[in-house]
Amino acid sequence: MKKYLILSLTAFFSFGILNSCAEKEAEETQVEEVELKTEKKEFTGELPELSVYNLPSNWTNQNGEDIQLEDLKGDIVVAVMIYTTCKAACPRLVADIRRIHEKVSDKANEQVKYVFVSIDPEVDTPERMKEFAKENEMDNDQWVFLRGDIEDTREFAAVLAVSYKRISTMDFSHSNIISVFDQEGVLVHQKEGLGVDDSATIEAIEELAM
Repeated sequence: MKKYLILSLTAFFSFGILNSCAEKEAEETQVEEVELKTEKKEFTGELPELSVYNLPSNWTNQNGEDIQLEDLKGDIVVAVMIYTTCKAACPRLVADIRRIHEKVSDKANEQVKYVFVSIDPEVDTPERMKEFAKENEMDNDQWVFLRGDIEDTREFAAVLAVSYKRISTMDFSHSNIISVFDQEGVLVHQKEGLGVDDSATIEAIEELAM
C-alpha cells in the first residue's frame, strides 16, 4: 500500500524547483496553482485509496507526543515542509501560512490544522519545535509541528512532490510548496512559491469547511 500510494499520488505532480535557504531570492517566485479536485466529499471515516493517512508512518509532535498522520483525520490539513534553523525561505513560508490563517474565516479555521513537517529531524527535536512554535506565536492546538525518521520524512515529501537535499551541515535546498488536504487526507490543492497570491488556497480551505 505504501509504495502504491506514493506512486499514484506523485503521478499527479512534478517536483518543484529547489530554492536554497542559503540565498534570498532576488525576485518573487512565480506561483503555480494546482487544483486536484472540484467536488467536495463528505467525510465518511473510510480512507480513500489516495489518502495520505494510508502511510504507516510514525511522528512526534512539538509536545513530545507520538502520533500518526491518521490522528489528523477529520480536519482540513494545511501542510508545509520546513526546518527550524532555515534563515531565508522557511521564514517566508511560515509568514505565508500565517497570512493564510489570518485570511481564512474564523468558522473555517475551527476545522483546520496547520502542519509543519521538518526536513531536518536530527536537529528539530520536540524541544526545538516547541521553542520555534512559541517564537512564532503558534503554540496552540491548531498549529502542529512534526518530526519523523528519515524514511518517513522522505515518503511524506514524495507524496507532496516536495524535493529537498542537504547542501551543507546547516542548510538544505528544498521546494516551497503549501498543500491542502481534505478531511479524508486526500490532497486537493497546492500552491508553489513564496509571497504569491494565496486566494485559491483560501478558497480551497473555505470550500472544504462548508
